[in-house]
Amino acid sequence: MQTLESILSEFSLFNGFEQRYIQLIAGCASDVRFNSGEIILREGEEANQFYIIRHGKVALEMAFVPEREPITIHTIGEGDVLGWSWLFPPYRWRFSARAVAPTEAIVLDGKYLRIKCEEDHDLGYELLKRFAEVIEQRFQAMRRRLQLLLFPAHIKS
Repeated sequence: MQTLESILSEFSLFNGFEQRYIQLIAGCASDVRFNSGEIILREGEEANQFYIIRHGKVALEMAFVPEREPITIHTIGEGDVLGWSWLFPPYRWRFSARAVAPTEAIVLDGKYLRIKCEEDHDLGYELLKRFAEVIEQRFQAMRRRLQLLLFPAHIKS
């Protein structure tokens, strides 16, 4: 049976992390499961954790008009990170997320990790660099999705 340390070490987010950091991060991690259709996080609510998707698919959603259904701006799956709002004040989710298939993930305590990052700036810098890459990828995906939704005739295949 694999430990959370060995499982976390396999994900690209933690590739090259010092073993002491992997141990610290594994200490605030646990397994979770979500049913298809289940809301994992809601835009505007308090953000104190993040997830590593092990299996399944999750739609990142954004509500543009209050009376309408949210728009799926990106779908993530195995190996992807869900949630970066825990890192940045005011620590509120910027998007909602819904499992679109049965999903298994590892949930990590972001509030605990924020404290550890303040105590150990090397850890904070490493996490921030890695999450900056995730944020960049998500914004590029959101941009492509919005272009398709808003200007479908202008997008070349």
